[in-house]
Amino acid sequence: MAKGKTGFPVLLLVQLVAIVALSMAATAAGSGHGGGWSLRKAMFSRGGESSSAASSSMGFNRVGSSSSVVFPLHGNVYPIGFYNVTVYIGQPPKPYYLDVDTGSDLTWLQCDAPCVQCIEAPHPYYRPSNNLVPCKDPICASLHPPGHRCKENEQCDYEVEYADGGSSLGVLVKDMFLLNFTNGKYHNPHLALGCGYDQLPGGSYHPIDGVLGLGSGKSGILSQLSSYGLVRNVVGHCLSARGGGFLFFGDDVYDSSRVAWTPMLRHDSRHYSPGYAELVFGGKATGVKNLLVAIDSGSSYTYFGSQAYQVLIQLLMKELSGKPLREDWDDRTLPVCWRGQRPFKTIRDVRKYFKPLALTFKGGWRSRTTYEMPPESYLIISSKGNVCLGILNGTEVGLQDLTIIGDVSMQDRMVIYDNEKQMIGWSAAANCDRLPSSSSSY
Repeated sequence: MAKGKTGFPVLLLVQLVAIVALSMAATAAGSGHGGGWSLRKAMFSRGGESSSAASSSMGFNRVGSSSSVVFPLHGNVYPIGFYNVTVYIGQPPKPYYLDVDTGSDLTWLQCDAPCVQCIEAPHPYYRPSNNLVPCKDPICASLHPPGHRCKENEQCDYEVEYADGGSSLGVLVKDMFLLNFTNGKYHNPHLALGCGYDQLPGGSYHPIDGVLGLGSGKSGILSQLSSYGLVRNVVGHCLSARGGGFLFFGDDVYDSSRVAWTPMLRHDSRHYSPGYAELVFGGKATGVKNLLVAIDSGSSYTYFGSQAYQVLIQLLMKELSGKPLREDWDDRTLPVCWRGQRPFKTIRDVRKYFKPLALTFKGGWRSRTTYEMPPESYLIISSKGNVCLGILNGTEVGLQDLTIIGDVSMQDRMVIYDNEKQMIGWSAAANCDRLPSSSSSY
């Protein structure tokens, strides 16, 4: 889904309110829950008891680190502009295509409850089982600002807003998720999800059944599975540059010794941040330091704050001086595109003109962890055969000075968010085209 050079070019859902809260929290201690939630009553009345008690007594055997859940991914950075995963939900289980978003917690489906305003979806709208989550449930409390008060027997209403202008309003329910584990077993836990009966499409609109929120908050699917003891509280993904890839819950599909690790910065529980970084260009320091970084699979492209972005543009223009590339103002795929003497087919045709980038993180006492970004990690080839810069000015779209590592910069590498050890890791040697069965393969 190509975007013009004006407007909001995020091609997947990025929670702006929470991202800005992360950026502000880095400079001001004690920031509260991000969000400005607008709570409205759900469209169907409470009918039946919550499944909280039933779910907590389901008696799952704790599998520890011996098993994981692996999902094939579909999509690409360009031209599709998003990645999604098929999840089977309900009784009987039905397939739904969910956008993968590590930048938000809540998983929700477009819901026929009935639906007040829904957008086009690949499948029939989800019909809830009427197993409502009460307002007093801790999962519900995690969706609301501190001090939110519940009425007696009140259901859990929610509203989420995304940076591209999209939103979902609904009520929290519980239903069965059919999951296939790497140890060969199937489990069908009852997990909380949003029944979204009022959706507004954003600027990155495309037909979806819903969103799979992979943040570390209590309402997230991963946190719920971990509380049942079904998987370790670890999530990761491997996005293939050729399209597709895989997503996983648990720690059974990678060799930790082959992963570069850095501590998480925990200013905001709903975003994964490896902390502060220094920008390196062609192996040399740029003088741009203290960049607050977040990693977000819900953003197709990478974003730099205005200062870092302008420095990068200047360095690129200087490097390309005298090279057979010229800016093409008519190509509005992305803000900056260059044409060659003939149309380019792949990044291999132009990578010799571009130097690698890197973000260097201070991982501990005298230790540094580097996130390498070769040309393939920040360039795309447009439908016009031009090469375009996949790094955008985040300040122009409301991200302040926050740096977002998006999908374009995570292709062909495994990225892991270990919430138990509070570490983020990556491995550039991953084969994202093949689904893993065990850690011996990676």
